[in-house]
Amino acid sequence: MTAAAAVAFALIVAVDWLAVYRQWARAEQVAKPLVMVALAWLAFSMGAAHDEVGRLVLVALGFSLAGDIFLLRESAAAFFGGLVSFLLAHITYVLAFLTVGFQKGWALVGLLIAVSLSLTAGRRIVKGAADQGGAALGAGVTAYLVVISAMVVAAGGTARPLVLLGAVSFLVSDTVLALDRFVGQRDQARMVVIVTYHLGQVMMVIGTLR
Repeated sequence: MTAAAAVAFALIVAVDWLAVYRQWARAEQVAKPLVMVALAWLAFSMGAAHDEVGRLVLVALGFSLAGDIFLLRESAAAFFGGLVSFLLAHITYVLAFLTVGFQKGWALVGLLIAVSLSLTAGRRIVKGAADQGGAALGAGVTAYLVVISAMVVAAGGTARPLVLLGAVSFLVSDTVLALDRFVGQRDQARMVVIVTYHLGQVMMVIGTLR
């Protein structure tokens, strides 16, 4: 069952990446949500439903699925819905990682990575968001940066390199997305976002459940 779920996940991811690269909007609208469904199936096949950590991972994937659906649209309301959905996903991942354990030395590695990115790209993102959408959007983006940074720190605290690598990959994905939206469009940004996002999610799931 686990092998079948892994193959299904890999195939759907490949279709979604190709859809993004080729700008096949209709294919992406189908494939993108299915990626999280397939990853949830993989997590379930790894026993996620049998303990607290696994159930938290499944909830985080559920919020991620909601965020993916929101972000298939380009409106400000859809972006806000995606922001809230992924903020809840990150909070749930924090709870899952803390349940696994918390080692301060490893957490410090995550903190250094998160702070470094926040003091560079993060400052530009918050300013760009405030310029575009006012203080409310700037505050919302700031809150999101704080939460995803906490997720990276908690991922480091698990002392599982794959979990930390996944969290950093997720952070890179969201950073590139936000820079593209609020600071300036970048070539192939959508491709970088989707690849690092999917890699981040699958590494965190496997690293947490193994």
